Amino acid sequence: MTGVKEILARYSKELDPYIEKFLPPERPDNLMAATVQYPRAGGKRMRPAMVLAAAGAVGGNKEKAIPLAVAIEYIHNFTLIHDDYMDGDEKRRGMTTIHIGYGGPTAILAGDALFARAFQVMAELDVPDDVLREVLKVTTKAVWDLARGQQMDVNNENGEEVTMDEYIETIRLKTSVLFAAGAAGGALIGGADEGTVKAVHEYAMLLGVAFQMFDDVLGLIGDPVKLGKSVGNDLRKGKSTVMVTHALKNIKDEKIMKEFRSVLGKIDASEEEIQKARKILENAGSVKFALDMAEDYTKKAIGKLDRLNDTEDKEFMKALAEYAMTRDV
Repeated sequence: MTGVKEILARYSKELDPYIEKFLPPERPDNLMAATVQYPRAGGKRMRPAMVLAAAGAVGGNKEKAIPLAVAIEYIHNFTLIHDDYMDGDEKRRGMTTIHIGYGGPTAILAGDALFARAFQVMAELDVPDDVLREVLKVTTKAVWDLARGQQMDVNNENGEEVTMDEYIETIRLKTSVLFAAGAAGGALIGGADEGTVKAVHEYAMLLGVAFQMFDDVLGLIGDPVKLGKSVGNDLRKGKSTVMVTHALKNIKDEKIMKEFRSVLGKIDASEEEIQKARKILENAGSVKFALDMAEDYTKKAIGKLDRLNDTEDKEFMKALAEYAMTRDV
């Protein structure tokens, strides 16, 4: 089978004209420029690819799922714009973030515009009314849950200890739900029965958890050049990642704990301090713990696909789950 990156690149190339189609030039120019920056920048396009793959994996016509794939990509980019603004990030994929380039108010409006356009695009779906209603239900619930997860993530930026269950619930809502909405929506459009839609939804929820856990690891030990942003920012913000949650529970040496806490939540922590905290996490086994847990979620995700017939789309979905925690960006 062709590699995951190659298939994602193919899906991206196929979707680019449609992503562009629904973002026509309008006024005011600065809002339009801000709105189209992230969608035009590309990225991995994992979420829209999952929509199309799920539709094909259940035996459906993937072309019918294109409007939902575009809508899911718009929603994803809307969340990125708002997330960057809330987090104060200055770079995204090596680019200047929207709120830095165009200002906070325009960033908020650009996100809102993409969100609205997503549902306009979904109205283009050529499916029976009952299927359209189900697609809308699963998508709108995902955005609702995503907002809850994002607020939980913000609430956890204080360096205080949270339980592993609280951490999992946060990333399940913050990250998994949009993957799952795309996968379930694609399966619905493909004509899948209720049990199959449920299995595909669960697959994507588990994949999303693994994806975010690995993303947290990359945010600590990844290559800043490839990531397009600085590493260690989660530590500076005091975020309760799986590694931090594990470390706060398992570091028994009071001196080491004090040293770690002196960096956790220190917004102006130096690179040297970040590297010191990183070493503490590695020595505590927290990085390995995060990778092991992500791998466990990946295996569970792949297991949910047993219900599907063996097809290239199913193989791609399996490979996508593995890629979610082996990528370098």
